[in-house]
Amino acid sequence: MTSAATGLAGVTARPEATELPGATTIDERVVRRIAARAATEVAGVEPDVRVRAEVVGTGATLHVRLPVRYPSPVARVTDACRAHLIARTEALTGLTVPRVDIEVSAMVPEPPERRVR
Repeated sequence: MTSAATGLAGVTARPEATELPGATTIDERVVRRIAARAATEVAGVEPDVRVRAEVVGTGATLHVRLPVRYPSPVARVTDACRAHLIARTEALTGLTVPRVDIEVSAMVPEPPERRVR
C-alpha cells in the first residue's frame, strides 16, 4: 500500500490517479450515442445516423449507417467521419477504436430554397 505525501501544515496530498483502485466500464449504449452524435458533427452527414458498437475490453468497434448529403463527395465525407469518430470516441470514452465500418444508407438531397413572394 502506498502512503500519500504530507505537505505544509499537515495537509495530505491526494494519491496519483493511477493508484486509485477500481475499474470503469463503459456500456455499448453509451459508445453508440457518443459515436452517433460525433458523426453528425461532420460536414455532409445528415442527422439520421445509426450506430452499432461492440465493446471488448478496452476497445470498441463501430458499425455506422450514415446518410450523406447530396452532392457531397461520399469518399471524402466517410473518410472524415471515420477519423472524427475514432478521435471523439477515444477522447470521450478512453477506449481504443481500431475499426469503424461505414455503410452509406442514403444520399439526401439538399432541401430546395424557399422562395418568398
